[in-house]
Amino acid sequence: MRAVPGWRALTWMGSLGACALTARTVANLRTMRQPDTDPAPVAERVSVLLPVPHGDGRAPGCLESLLDQTGVADLEILVLIGETTDGVPDRGAADVADRGGAAGTDDTVRAMATADPRVRLLAEGPAPTDLRDAPHARSRLADAATGSVLVFLDPGVRLAPHALAAAVGLLRGDRLDLLSPFPRQLAETTGERLVQPLLPWSWLTTPSAPETWRSPWPPKTTADGRLLVADAAAYRVWGGHAAAAAAVPDDIALARAAYDSGWRTGTADGSRIASCRMYTGWQEVQAGYATWLWATFGSRPGAALVLAGLGLVYLVPPLAALRGSTVGLVGYTAAVAGRYLVAERTGGRSLPDSLAHPVSIGALAWLTAESWREHHRRGSGGTGSGAPGRRTPEGAG
Repeated sequence: MRAVPGWRALTWMGSLGACALTARTVANLRTMRQPDTDPAPVAERVSVLLPVPHGDGRAPGCLESLLDQTGVADLEILVLIGETTDGVPDRGAADVADRGGAAGTDDTVRAMATADPRVRLLAEGPAPTDLRDAPHARSRLADAATGSVLVFLDPGVRLAPHALAAAVGLLRGDRLDLLSPFPRQLAETTGERLVQPLLPWSWLTTPSAPETWRSPWPPKTTADGRLLVADAAAYRVWGGHAAAAAAVPDDIALARAAYDSGWRTGTADGSRIASCRMYTGWQEVQAGYATWLWATFGSRPGAALVLAGLGLVYLVPPLAALRGSTVGLVGYTAAVAGRYLVAERTGGRSLPDSLAHPVSIGALAWLTAESWREHHRRGSGGTGSGAPGRRTPEGAG
C-alpha cells in the first residue's frame, strides 16, 4: 500500500512534465524560423561541399538536386569521393545494384561532375579515413572552396530547387555565421518510424527555440550536419571542422565551437527545402545510433539522468493510464499531442505514429544503452556492431 502514494506522486510529476514540455513545443513551433519559399536571388558565390563515401547510391540523386538549384547564379559544387573501405556494406545497396555496383555508382557521380562546369571533383583518397573522419573530409573540401558561403551537405539529402537560395537568404537576413536548417525526416519501415521522428521532436521540445536561435549557452547549441550553411570567413576564423575533429557528433561540436568563438549560430525548420532518409531498416538504425548516441549526453551518469527524466515524463503517465489513472491519461495525451504537432509541422507521419511515443522513448533508452556498450567494447579493443565505415548520422542534438 505504501507504494501507491509514491506511484501517484510520480504520475503527477510525469504528467505535469509532459504538459509543460508540450507547451514549450507549441511555443517553439510558433517562433522557429523557416527559410523563405520564394527567396530572392543570391548575389554571392556559394560553395557546396559534398563528401561521397565509396559506392554511396544516394549520391547521384543528391547531386542531381544540386544541379537543379535556382536563384544561385555563382554556384560551385565540390565533390570528394572516398576510396574503397574495409568491406563494410555500402549504404543504399539497392540503388548501387541498379547502377552496376559501387564502382558504377562512383562512375555515375564522376560523369555528372564532368558534364557540368559548376562541379569540381577533388582527387580521391588517399585513404578511407578521409570519409570515416567526417571533420577531416569537410575540412579538406572547405580548404578547396572559393565561395563566401559554404554549404556542407550529406549525400542522403535531397534539396528543393529553391533550397540553397532560401538557406543563404536566411543566413544573411538574420546576420548569422552558422545556420542549421533541419531537413525533413523520411522514415518508411517500422524501426525508422519508431526512432527517427524523435530527432525533430527533440530539438523542438527539449531546448527553447528562441534560446537555440540566439545560442546563449553552449549546452543548448545544436546543429544537423546533413545540411549546414556557414559564412566562409567566420568558419575559417573559428577553426572550422578542425575544432570538432575529435568530437562525436561533430556537427554539434562545430556549432559549439562557433559559439565559443563569439559567432552567431541558429537553427531553422528546413523541412520545406530539404529531406533525408538516414536509414533503411532497424538494423541500420541500431548500427548507426551505436556509433554516436553514447556521446550525446556527455557521460554515463548524464545519459542515465536524461533517460530517467524521459521515463518519468513519457513512460510513467501511460503506464498509470493503463491502470485507470485520469492524471496519467492527461500526461499521455499531452505527450502524443506534442509529437503530433511536430510531425504536422515538419512533414512527418502524425498518426498513428504519435500514439506510439512511449514506445519510441523506450527504444531510445535501449539504443542509448547499446551505444554505451559498443563504445566500451571499442574502447577495450573490440569491434562491436558500430564498425568503422558505417554511416554516422548527424544532428542528434
